[in-house]
Amino acid sequence: MDVEFVGDVLSLDPELLQLPEVSPLALKSNPNLLEELFELWLSLPDTSKLVKSLLNDVNAGVPLNIHGTSGANSPSSNSLPSIFPAGSTPPLSPRSTSGSPRIVKQRPGPSSLGSPLKVVSEPVRELIPQFYFQNGRPPPNELKERCMFRIDQFFYGHLDGLRIHEFKSLTKEVCKLPSFFSTSLFRKIDTNCTGVVTREAFVDYWVNGNMLTRDIATQIYAILRQPDLKHITQDDFKPVLRELLATHPGLEFLQSTPEFQERYAETVIYRIFYYLNRSGNSHLTLRELKRGNLIAAMQHADEEEDINKVLRYFSYEHFYVIYCKFWELDTDHDFFIDKENLIKYGNHALTYRIVDRIFSQVPRKFTSKVEGKMGYEDFVYFILSEEDKSSEPSLEYWFKCIDLDGNGIITRNEMQFFYEEQLHRMECMAQEPVLFEDILCQIVDMIKPENESFFTLRDLKGSKLSGNVFNILFNLNKFMAFETRDPFLIRQERENPTLTEWDRFAHREYIRLSMEEDVEDASNGSADVWDESLEAPF
Repeated sequence: MDVEFVGDVLSLDPELLQLPEVSPLALKSNPNLLEELFELWLSLPDTSKLVKSLLNDVNAGVPLNIHGTSGANSPSSNSLPSIFPAGSTPPLSPRSTSGSPRIVKQRPGPSSLGSPLKVVSEPVRELIPQFYFQNGRPPPNELKERCMFRIDQFFYGHLDGLRIHEFKSLTKEVCKLPSFFSTSLFRKIDTNCTGVVTREAFVDYWVNGNMLTRDIATQIYAILRQPDLKHITQDDFKPVLRELLATHPGLEFLQSTPEFQERYAETVIYRIFYYLNRSGNSHLTLRELKRGNLIAAMQHADEEEDINKVLRYFSYEHFYVIYCKFWELDTDHDFFIDKENLIKYGNHALTYRIVDRIFSQVPRKFTSKVEGKMGYEDFVYFILSEEDKSSEPSLEYWFKCIDLDGNGIITRNEMQFFYEEQLHRMECMAQEPVLFEDILCQIVDMIKPENESFFTLRDLKGSKLSGNVFNILFNLNKFMAFETRDPFLIRQERENPTLTEWDRFAHREYIRLSMEEDVEDASNGSADVWDESLEAPF
């Protein structure tokens, strides 16, 4: 019986033929081979018998055998006849178990209908758990139960709720926040200003509001931020600083001088925004809060009784240095500084050209409302930038000053413009002048810019010696100190690598200022003693 095949053989997928003796890749690369093999397979005696048997079964209405054979007339074999004689199949080359396209396309086995075609399995729909929660992730039951147990302990015996002076321990023990956040948290919950926070109100805000599962930076951001804003302002920190001043043992001595309490709080806030608010718009975002070290400093201040050991933001000694420096320059004590005042800073260390750039408000727009004068906040930004040129805010501050055309690069001509005044000052002081060409080579060696024809802010931030570049250009005292470095100071810096340039400066200045005050007190005391001796009878 001649069997006629109707259809396009070349349209068959070699992968679906399930021919273990022949590689599907070989069939795909040679379509003619597929047709030849199919004709060869049809010419085999066993194939002819199988096809005839299947046709007879179909005509007789006998259901097909699920193993691919017919009923009584079918051959006993349960598999399709092979075109290769037994034992003549060449061995396949060993395949790697990784990266092979055949491994990816493995078949689960023959279909239930006996078809040689591969069974295509239905894709399994994987249920992805919810990963975004608009109001924060709900707390796990175990964490929620532990928190509720602690809350019940604090509210036991306070059926009417807790008052503001009783809220501090709850803030620290349950919320794990610095204790001086208790007032801000209390008022955040007591929206109606009743003076009492009930257990239900606290649970609704802290537990049901999913504050429990947020990180501490997000918790503080949510507590301080005003409801209609998406950032924190300077005023939002004032209640926190007021409570710190009222409760911290290291600041207890300031309670008799409210005006200095206010100045201390302002200085801390200005320092926070100087380092954290990199956009300079006085709007502190959650991203900026998380990137900074303010949370760690707050926790340190809450645990440390000596506030001067909290070098980041909260040190009273640092405030004392900043305020006294400002007071020394503000000769008329109107709380403003003009150009003539600032030129005296650091024993006339700065050049007129850099002072002009500062008062042109290029590095930072003044908050002072008086034309041609900087206020206390502006001075805080200046002194932090001047005394620690290794910090990124300082590098950005001075880069804007030197970048005369504001194109984002510092050129040779711009550097020479500022160095000319330095060179003139060296000549006036009878010091051996250093030519600009030599200085430029030294700067290139220190910074190693990507392009030696100009310097970018990225170049400066990538070098630890960038601060010295600015000192060379406009601070003669620090330039000379850098040229004649004291080995003792270098050894001190290596022994305390965690201290910043600002920390070392503030420490030296505080000692100097306190010694001057002691001498003044001693001189006043000796005068009193002398007056008494004159009045005493002999």
